[in-house]
Amino acid sequence: MTRHFSPASILRGCVLATVIAQPALCVAQESFRVELGRDGETLGDMRPVFLKFESRPLPAISPMEVARRYQKLFESSDEPEVRIDALNRLNNIRDRSGKDVGFSEQREAAFYKEALESYESILAKGSFSGRLDELLYQMAKAHALTGQPDQSIARLKQLIGLYPGSDLVPEARFRVAEAAFSAGRYQEAESGYRRLLTDERHPVLAAKARYMLGWSQFKQGDGAWLRAAATFMDVLDRELPGTRQSGTPPASALEMLEDTLRVLAVMASRQGNADSLADWLANRSGSAWPHLLYDRLADLHAAEKRFERAVSVNDAFVARYPDHPARPDFLAQSVTYWQLAGASGKARAAREHYVQQLSAEAEYQSLSPEQKARWHKYSRFLADHYYAAGSELSSQRELVAAREAWAAAATYYERLAPRSRETGALLHLAADAQLLSGHRSGALVNFQASAYQHRHEKSGDSAWAAVRILRDDLDLVAGDDRHRQLERVSDQEQRYTNAFGPDARLSQLRADLANRWYEEGESDKALLYAARTLDWEDAGVSERYAAWLVTARVRQQAQDHALAEQAWRQALELAEQLGPASGSQKEHIREQIATSVYHQGDDAVEAGQVRIAVAHYQRVEHVLPGSEIAINARYDAANALLKAADWLAAINELNRFRDDYPKHELTPATSEKLVLAYRESGQGGKAAAELLRRAEQEAVPWPTRLRAAAIYHDEGDTESRNQLYRGWLAAASPPEAPGEHLQQQKVRQRLIESGGADDTLRHQLLARERASQWHSEETLLWAAEAALYFGARASRRFMDIPLIAPLERSLTRKQAAMREAQDYLEEAESFAGKLVRSEVLFRRAELYRVLARDLMASDVPEGLNELEAMQYKMLLEEEAFPLEEQAMALHSQNHERIPNAGFDEWIQRSMTALATLHPGRYQREFRWMSWATKSNPGET
Repeated sequence: MTRHFSPASILRGCVLATVIAQPALCVAQESFRVELGRDGETLGDMRPVFLKFESRPLPAISPMEVARRYQKLFESSDEPEVRIDALNRLNNIRDRSGKDVGFSEQREAAFYKEALESYESILAKGSFSGRLDELLYQMAKAHALTGQPDQSIARLKQLIGLYPGSDLVPEARFRVAEAAFSAGRYQEAESGYRRLLTDERHPVLAAKARYMLGWSQFKQGDGAWLRAAATFMDVLDRELPGTRQSGTPPASALEMLEDTLRVLAVMASRQGNADSLADWLANRSGSAWPHLLYDRLADLHAAEKRFERAVSVNDAFVARYPDHPARPDFLAQSVTYWQLAGASGKARAAREHYVQQLSAEAEYQSLSPEQKARWHKYSRFLADHYYAAGSELSSQRELVAAREAWAAAATYYERLAPRSRETGALLHLAADAQLLSGHRSGALVNFQASAYQHRHEKSGDSAWAAVRILRDDLDLVAGDDRHRQLERVSDQEQRYTNAFGPDARLSQLRADLANRWYEEGESDKALLYAARTLDWEDAGVSERYAAWLVTARVRQQAQDHALAEQAWRQALELAEQLGPASGSQKEHIREQIATSVYHQGDDAVEAGQVRIAVAHYQRVEHVLPGSEIAINARYDAANALLKAADWLAAINELNRFRDDYPKHELTPATSEKLVLAYRESGQGGKAAAELLRRAEQEAVPWPTRLRAAAIYHDEGDTESRNQLYRGWLAAASPPEAPGEHLQQQKVRQRLIESGGADDTLRHQLLARERASQWHSEETLLWAAEAALYFGARASRRFMDIPLIAPLERSLTRKQAAMREAQDYLEEAESFAGKLVRSEVLFRRAELYRVLARDLMASDVPEGLNELEAMQYKMLLEEEAFPLEEQAMALHSQNHERIPNAGFDEWIQRSMTALATLHPGRYQREFRWMSWATKSNPGET
């Protein structure tokens, strides 16, 4: 495995090339790889899983011819730097292209063996046009490939000591630590890995170092296992979904994670078992993996046939995490362990524990389908077991124990019934078991439910069993049997009427039955017996009064409010005949009449009959003047007018209500309704004024003021809107939610669009979008527009900078302006993507085109003879040509976007520029470039 670097320029004598060339990107292709082995026979032989370093793909190229030339260059050149650079490029082409370019790994090792002399020569000379840290790294690799691991580590340590700030140092430290680990120097390895944990630039390397740190600590023996446990748990926290990340971990990490769980389980099993896990997890919260760790420890004990210890681990998890979704699985796992141990009694107790723990409705509903099926299976097993046990005990004359067993069976059947498709059959079994255990009232309820509510093939048996209990307990009817007893009384009343006809006693009975059926919730039967009472002409005032009360209540409950009003008025007339004793009742009846009228208004609103609804609402005040319901009715009258879009009438009614009841609790709500009415009636200014008036009374006025600003915006009153916007932005705190961020950005954008804002608002909008964790398509587009604005301005400044002598100074200024413009343009594209890509491509291309043009137009330094001036111009052309090519490539990208992105102004501009840069497409005279500059390391 190799690491490749971009080559240094061989044009060491050209100052201009050095000034123009951009720093080469140093990208690791794929580093050394280390085989860390597999497990041995003892704890000391346990090894970490194999670690791999991923490589990045290179752009697709045709490398065969280029590789041949570089091999020839390496073999023919006597210059150390050229040989090393050619070797780097050969490896880069082979490894990153993934193709056979005639440069095998065996040939690479031979080349590196020859290259060692070049490396030593460069170091001895003390000068190198490239980076010495890269040179040391490549020497380390050369030693490794040629079988000199000690020299390789020595070079890595030299790199670390001489260049501590190099980007290569973290990987060098990792390799040094790996060497210490492989050599059994675990304390040294621990120290080396620990230094990589806080490196935010190399998160993947830090993750691997953290994992290997745990192994280094584990290898030091049980005295270091506490540290190892903390480290391995930190690995799990960072790699498994939980508080720090979401989603599924990558497949490449699964083996490492499983290995981490396994070694933690091994350490816990050799120390305090579940107590060790509890100690290790004591100060950890929010982790998503503790159940996996307990499960691995329990499985480890089970595999060793230590089932009691395995069950103790399950119990420890359930006790420590009573609300964890995996709790049911741990409870069920204990059943499995006892079954494997052949302990049927303990397995049954474990089933009971499972069912009891998960019987509560909330617990049961939280179970998965598989867990629910297990709960059903265990419940039915236990119910059948105790029923059979009761029968066996009864045959042995152990009646007390038999009744206890049947009671337990009934409990399990009854608990299982509502959660099963066989509800009726299970309730029948529950009732049978309850009857055998002596709980007759419970048996009656379950037989009735089994017979009439949950029909099944034995419902007839259930019904007959219920009849027998009722017949046996006829003199003890109460409680749950009240409804059935009332049915009997009703049947007897009908039988009596059929046999003897009506009389005074029947009038009282029917009135009483009407009330009792109403109390039982049987509205139809209550109405039936009330009508039978009123149909008899000789019924007394009290009986008719009671019948009308029942009728009114039933009608009102059925929301037949017009008939309810009539019944209440009949009851009020009869209450007057009853004398002073009915005073409080009369007041109650008036309230019910007002309620019925009020609801008729509601019904009219629902039917779209607004005028009728308003009339009903106004009638309420005549029934109960000044009452709360009358005030509510007036308020609802205004609401009805709003619903009917009668805006002017609604405005008048709302203002009148606010004037009449300034301190009523409903009065504040009139403001919002007035805003609606004003807006819908075309009086936006009054709506905004109402909001501003309300805001003056509010502790936090700005939300309401912003609503007023929105109305001004809709009305086109930009000046009033902007005044409110500026005040809000001055007072607003940084956003704490996505909606707040969008709102602030929208206000800034509107101020910018209105033309009354300077660049400060654009800077604020751009800075807020950069720093925000919340983005939307709108805010990203606004930020992109701001970035384009600043990018265009930087581009103009770039174009205005002339390239004059001394060239190095003016070129530096021009490059700085170019970088600023590119940064803004790239930021704009990062925000808005394809929406601004055409403009970004055009402006970026123009930056390269103008730089190439100005470079070619720059003056030749004074003091050069004709030959030197010619060479200088050639150098300028060689440096300008790639820039012009880059400009053409970017313009061409814009041109190629037409089929997918369509045609726009910026694509047109790019086509115009191409017509100038490339008048004869595919007819440009090509140049053979013998080497690539630092700014274009991929070209050859």
